[in-house]
Amino acid sequence: MERIGLIAGGGKLPVIFAEEARKKGAKIIGFAIKEMALPEFDKACDRAHRLGIKQIKKFLFLLVAERIRKIVMLGKVDKSVIYNNEHGADEHLRRFEKEKDKSDYSILDKVTAEFEKMGIKVIEAGAYLDNLFPPKGILTKRHPSEKEANDVSFGFPIAREIARFDIGQTVIVKDKSVVSVEAMEGTDETIKRAAKLSGSGFTVIKVSRPEQDMRWDVPVVGPETIKLIAENKGKVLAIEAKRMFLVEREACLEIAEKNGISIVVK
Repeated sequence: MERIGLIAGGGKLPVIFAEEARKKGAKIIGFAIKEMALPEFDKACDRAHRLGIKQIKKFLFLLVAERIRKIVMLGKVDKSVIYNNEHGADEHLRRFEKEKDKSDYSILDKVTAEFEKMGIKVIEAGAYLDNLFPPKGILTKRHPSEKEANDVSFGFPIAREIARFDIGQTVIVKDKSVVSVEAMEGTDETIKRAAKLSGSGFTVIKVSRPEQDMRWDVPVVGPETIKLIAENKGKVLAIEAKRMFLVEREACLEIAEKNGISIVVK
């Protein structure tokens, strides 16, 4: 039986991975970031440990004690929690705090290198979750209008360029104008800001980085994102095929259909 360590941030994806990997015969040892991971994550694993984001020494001890040789990293991680020094920081974390480049990729690349020194391989979650990659096409009954389709075509190359610079992976467009760009605040806050600036009828475009490392950075869209688009009166969500997870697809489509939102996969 394959034994996999699973570091879980926020959101449903770590829970889904644990459940699917166990169905395929893997034994999942969870390491939940207690400030972020969902309560149900623990039950989805064969065994789970809850740790504070700064309990690095304890985490390293548990990796050895649990005989982890393969690991997956999934879920949202709030970087503001990582750099909040209110309770002090572990010596290992301070090494990252001193880095000049604190981009997501830079940090995760260094984390991966540290795991490799310990003989632990970071593996791709997609090997167990290939059913979450949506096919190309329009997934909803409602197709984008000509104007909306033009916004999708206009916004995709811009989104890819923003992602290439590791600024964010989401841009929001209306009438061939960029309304808002994602940075550290995340997709949800970017959508809320767009609604305040542009009103209804905007298009949300989310992409992967040009050289996305699928071991620890697969973009995710789920029902909560669709709900937020609906609440803020957006009309289109455009995402990339084969490089992005669409979690709880049936729920996503149901919300989209009820609210007249088109979901486009390019």
